[in-house]
Amino acid sequence: MPTSGMTEMDDFEFTLAIAGPIDEESILDRLFEAGCSDATFGSVDGAGFAEFTREATSFEEAVMLGIQQVESVPGLRVLRVEPDDLVTMSEIAERLGRTRESIRLLVSGDRGHGGFPPPVSHVRDRFRLWRWSDVAEWAGQVSLEERQRAKFVAALNAALELRRSRDLPKEQRAAVRRVAAG
Repeated sequence: MPTSGMTEMDDFEFTLAIAGPIDEESILDRLFEAGCSDATFGSVDGAGFAEFTREATSFEEAVMLGIQQVESVPGLRVLRVEPDDLVTMSEIAERLGRTRESIRLLVSGDRGHGGFPPPVSHVRDRFRLWRWSDVAEWAGQVSLEERQRAKFVAALNAALELRRSRDLPKEQRAAVRRVAAG
């Protein structure tokens, strides 16, 4: 039981996708020195990642500190946070504890109360993607905390992607800023 004035800590798991020379021994040493001793680093097909199990007072605190620590190492840049907000039908089924066929029927409106969120990508493709935050809200089967976490990851990934637009021509950057400002 926490004593007065102390904040309770929890463990949070997340993955950061990283651009940069993550496999170099000197980089790994610097990451450890930066405070990333609670992460496992690796790469798949040239894409770097850090899998964290971090103790913090909140998920947001854990993720933001992880990004700050990784990016304190010269040459490294965080690209996105996972678990990603974009999910396939199979991932929706897994997260909701249902079969893929059950989700397919919900998506098509042949089962359930209707109103399943529309896909946000590949709308006419077989491999459509949905926003987990939208699906979690619609399903009502996940906690408010999980729904808020999904929305945070979606917004954070959008901000990380927006940050990458710095190399666009000035006019295009201005157009992106106008849209982001609402």
